[in-house]
Amino acid sequence: MENEKLIKMLNRDLADEHAAIIRYLIHSYLEGEDSPIGAGLLSRAREEMWHMHWLGMIIGKMGGEPDLTPAPYPYDPTSRKTIFKSYVAYEKKLIPHYLKEADSADDPHIKRVLQREAWESEIHAKKFQRTHDKLSPEQAAGLPGEENELPESFVEKIQRIVEAKYTQMLQAIRDAWVFQDNGLSGWQIIDFSFTKMKQLAHIAETVAENGLEPRLQKGHIVTAASIGAALQNSVESVRQTRQLHADIQKNPEALKHSGLMINLDLSLKQESYEAEEIEGWLK
Repeated sequence: MENEKLIKMLNRDLADEHAAIIRYLIHSYLEGEDSPIGAGLLSRAREEMWHMHWLGMIIGKMGGEPDLTPAPYPYDPTSRKTIFKSYVAYEKKLIPHYLKEADSADDPHIKRVLQREAWESEIHAKKFQRTHDKLSPEQAAGLPGEENELPESFVEKIQRIVEAKYTQMLQAIRDAWVFQDNGLSGWQIIDFSFTKMKQLAHIAETVAENGLEPRLQKGHIVTAASIGAALQNSVESVRQTRQLHADIQKNPEALKHSGLMINLDLSLKQESYEAEEIEGWLK
């Protein structure tokens, strides 16, 4: 298979895995990460992140540009029962899809990755089916989430940070994939993407705890051609989100939520560290 055609195929797979991550993360936040259902969903989301990472690494290694626009994730939101039924169907659909792609791949590594995507999708389908079957009648008929008690203006400020951190995380993994052969910096960048993911979770949980879906919507991704330009963009981006965190920390509504304040303090310290580290790399 020609490289251009292969990259296009893998980018479609990347979009499918990306869609699954978003869906399972949002649902996990709504259920609560410390609940049995939420913990299971978070585990599936993390496994999908590995799927996305394997594909992104291959695309970057081939000199392609990863497409970070997620595909649609069709699901029936009527109840938990219908939601999990949709999850089973989505994962089952991927099994023959990946196996067919594996058969068409010439590179042994790519073939193995696609085969692994297939059998891990099968495991996900079985785990979602198990969760579906274990739902109590009350759980099955209900929906995740609580009633919103936060002022609309405050929620909007929080949602803007969710969008910014989500985009920032995607930017970091894009840069790490594309510049994976440019020395240690590529791997250092992806280390920071893990921190950004946790910062995203901290702020997204505040939205979800009030019954609202966190806005995991991608903003502009900078497709820098050099690692220097990518790192400079990273510094500017992290300083912008640090200011967003600092502003929300001063909000009177935030002061009412001790857990949020603790997480904001941690994020501010992490972002200062990250900006200084990247500036050090640039020197």
